[in-house]
Amino acid sequence: MVHCELIKIMITETADPQVIVLKEVGGERAFPILIGISEAIAIDRKIKGYEPARPLTHDLLASVLTSLGGRLERIEVCALQESTFFAKLIVSRNGEVVEVDARPSDAIALAVRLEAPIFVAEEVITEVCQ
Repeated sequence: MVHCELIKIMITETADPQVIVLKEVGGERAFPILIGISEAIAIDRKIKGYEPARPLTHDLLASVLTSLGGRLERIEVCALQESTFFAKLIVSRNGEVVEVDARPSDAIALAVRLEAPIFVAEEVITEVCQ
């Protein structure tokens, strides 16, 4: 797994999909992931410090996770199949680690909220950065 960071969010309100860009930490490889407008706005708002009066979906998920004693250790973009990225949440609770299937957009939105690191499988980066 390669440690990556979110370096760009491109929101176009008149078109779908939106684009986020991940880049390897300490390296040069970067690649885009296409996501929906709702997820892009959720990520963008959190990065810009917007705090809604009531929890939105990703805020709610983060709150449920922490209220139940879980910790988001990291997210992993683990596969690319037929132009679709796959991700998982790596959650620890009471010494147990659980992997939860997730869309990359939701995983990144949650990682931003909980300040969890983003990792991408080497084979995914190799494939998209050819």
